[in-house]
Amino acid sequence: MALRRVAFLLERQNADAYRVRAFRGAAAALEAAGVDEVQRRIRNGSLAELRGVGPKTAAVATESVTRGMSTYLAELEAEPRPADRLDVDAQVLLETQRGDCHTHSDWSDGGSPPLEMALACVELGHEWTVLTDHSPRLTIARGLTRERLEQQLDVVAAINSELAPFRYLTGIEVDINEDGSLDQDDDLLARLDLVVASVHSKLRAPSEAMTRRMVTAIANPHVDVLGHCTGRMVAGGRVRPESEFDVDLIVEACRKFDVAMEINSRPERLDPPRRILRAAVEADLLVAIDTDAHAPGQLDWQANGVERAVECGVDPTRVITTWTADELLAWTGGRGPG
Repeated sequence: MALRRVAFLLERQNADAYRVRAFRGAAAALEAAGVDEVQRRIRNGSLAELRGVGPKTAAVATESVTRGMSTYLAELEAEPRPADRLDVDAQVLLETQRGDCHTHSDWSDGGSPPLEMALACVELGHEWTVLTDHSPRLTIARGLTRERLEQQLDVVAAINSELAPFRYLTGIEVDINEDGSLDQDDDLLARLDLVVASVHSKLRAPSEAMTRRMVTAIANPHVDVLGHCTGRMVAGGRVRPESEFDVDLIVEACRKFDVAMEINSRPERLDPPRRILRAAVEADLLVAIDTDAHAPGQLDWQANGVERAVECGVDPTRVITTWTADELLAWTGGRGPG
């Protein structure tokens, strides 16, 4: 539907959330009304009077039905995609990406239900994706309690039944507590397909304390991927400096405990910085090129991380998001200290 496509493209642009909600809400309203009612209202010009539909969304829907394409949607489609700027090597690496280890849904601070995120992954050609909503400590992001995460496992199982052979893998972006422990029960973490561990608090802690905190988490056998390691923000309304830590020790800990370093593709993060990514390359670390998507359109941001990976000399064979789901699960299920 044209309204959902507009929402997807706005999300890819990182547009204001209220604009995206307007189009996704209108799409839901039209689906609920049914084809006959929508066509009747288009004929008599009353589509904008339908609850949840406004003048802008009504105009897009009307043009799409009567002319086959709305002017607004055509303008958005003409905007360059993140992948359009990639060179040949980066295009090749992007085409080999089979999945994404870090995505969110409206169960925490994402904007769309898990099924909608999964469907977008299928449309983009992913073979698998990991759902990694936040853990309980991050209350501002509606982090999942044990009970809610257990409920989500059932939701993921149902989606897998519906969308096979696509595989929606279970996961979490678990907070790294100040002492390096993880913000979820060990037995529940053990049930998940993949665990991304990230620091979200006390980001300006002294280097020694932050290093100890991160190394403790990396050494935890449940941790598979170290998320956005510096916590920096380089664009948007929340510009924030990097956390300070001993890069050599963090890289060595990831090597020793076989933890992948995330290349976070969000345009306001682009984490890690190039110097840290190059250190990871020199240490032959595994990397995960992830979107950290909070909406379907943001899943297209993987090109940002791919571009950075090629620029810093990442070996494509060390990129876990190029693996099959079975290869990924064999790794997460059989890892141990090196």
